[in-house]
Amino acid sequence: MSARTVICLLRQDLRLHDHEVFHWAQSHAEHIVPLYCFDPRHYLGTAVYNLPRTGPFRLRFLLDSIRDLRSALLKKGSTLVVRRGRPEEVVADLVRSLPFVSAVVFHQEVASEERAVEQAVMEVCAQMKVKVHTCWGSTLYHRDDLPFPPARLPDVYTQFRKAVETQSRVRPLFLSPDQVRPLPPGLEEGDVPTLEELGQTEPVSDPRSAFPCSGGESQVLARLKHYFWDTDSVASYKETRNGLVGVDYSTKFSPWLALGCISPRYIYHQVRQYESERTANQSTYWVIFELLWRDYFKFVGVKYGNRLFHLKGLQDKSVPWKKDMTLYNAWKDGRTGIPFVDANMREMAMTGFMSNRGRQNVASFLTKDLGLDWRMGAEWFEYLLVDHDVCSNYGNWLYSAGLGNDPRENRKFNMIKQGLDYDADGDYVRRWVPELQGLGGGEVHAPWNLGPSALNHAQVTLGTSYPHPVVMAPEWSRHTGRKAGGRQSDSCPSARGKKGPSHTPKQHKDRGIDFYFSKSKNL
Repeated sequence: MSARTVICLLRQDLRLHDHEVFHWAQSHAEHIVPLYCFDPRHYLGTAVYNLPRTGPFRLRFLLDSIRDLRSALLKKGSTLVVRRGRPEEVVADLVRSLPFVSAVVFHQEVASEERAVEQAVMEVCAQMKVKVHTCWGSTLYHRDDLPFPPARLPDVYTQFRKAVETQSRVRPLFLSPDQVRPLPPGLEEGDVPTLEELGQTEPVSDPRSAFPCSGGESQVLARLKHYFWDTDSVASYKETRNGLVGVDYSTKFSPWLALGCISPRYIYHQVRQYESERTANQSTYWVIFELLWRDYFKFVGVKYGNRLFHLKGLQDKSVPWKKDMTLYNAWKDGRTGIPFVDANMREMAMTGFMSNRGRQNVASFLTKDLGLDWRMGAEWFEYLLVDHDVCSNYGNWLYSAGLGNDPRENRKFNMIKQGLDYDADGDYVRRWVPELQGLGGGEVHAPWNLGPSALNHAQVTLGTSYPHPVVMAPEWSRHTGRKAGGRQSDSCPSARGKKGPSHTPKQHKDRGIDFYFSKSKNL
């Protein structure tokens, strides 16, 4: 009988540690084919507005991660087989060309396009009489360990969190294999394509980036070591996570999590080890708290399926959204005339990254201040963000639009108050909106409020060197005269504390990962 061969179809699981697919294949075959397919459908336009689906930053990060995984496999007696084509067609070709493929194994995903690929692979394998084995490995808590079936997932995050924390357990890790079984003889590994071959150009690295990192399992394990064990930054995470400038104000794990370069279970167990050996506090818990948010959106995707992408959202609620391309282009180009919005949008355009605080604000601005179709924002994020995760991105945009599964959560952010709270001295805005560098302190957040003399002195001409605001919200006026750290009305707590763009004011430290679920309505 021929030696058995198992094809490990890899997608958003580009690692060796805590990898059930490799673990299963190692015990069921003499030869293993670790396979990654560059699916041409990932490089077409987005579903509604036909924006490019995979932008240059995420593509570069993906290529880094592919090369990193290939390097790791080579050290363990294998390599990563790379092909360009639809996974179901590539798998069929391999089954036909290899002597004895006994099984195809992969991690299941959540969203409809990924599930359609899985179904197509299973149909091909059924026709060719090849076994299919599936695993679940993208969440902290395993789908089978939830205290309720996904169809009965609570529509309130806190209920979900309390249920899993008290009634479920995080499974132990699968160990990285010391050696990976070799490829079948004669199988070519294939070349890793270039950005240009996939329709993108190499992005320019920006020295201002808050995420100057490369893709790959080795990179994220080094990042975790730095953030946890070398600098103890994790012990103050809850206080710094709303920052805007710098690499270490937050974990920055999300781009690697999105591609599966790191397992959420690995992060969890590292947190528990850190708590045992160093310190346990609200900050260390908050890392797990945010992994639970990621889980929640995955399971929301399981429960609601394609409603995640529907205009009416999870509530099937009609809203008269606009599709004004002039307003949309001003938003995506960072030319709205609202400095805090523009700074964040330019940072994303130049680096592929934006802080959590920034994402909350620009999403609220697009949906609540401009009244534009929320999918215009979600698809722009999908294109540009290095850490795009389909469930988290579309789930968060639904909440920003007031269409999430919890109808009580419907927030509008005050752009001026947010800018003054989180960028009190205006350093972040001046970093990304250089035409306003002549404006000092917090006054940079509302240049239209300044007189001709101040604008002339700063060499700012509204409507020429910097746009007039495309919209003005009446609630902004309550804060346009406020100085950094100054007194406010009783209805708006003061943003006192240390100066600096990455400082988190005291009253904001206990907010959750996401503004969509904030208890405070004074935003």
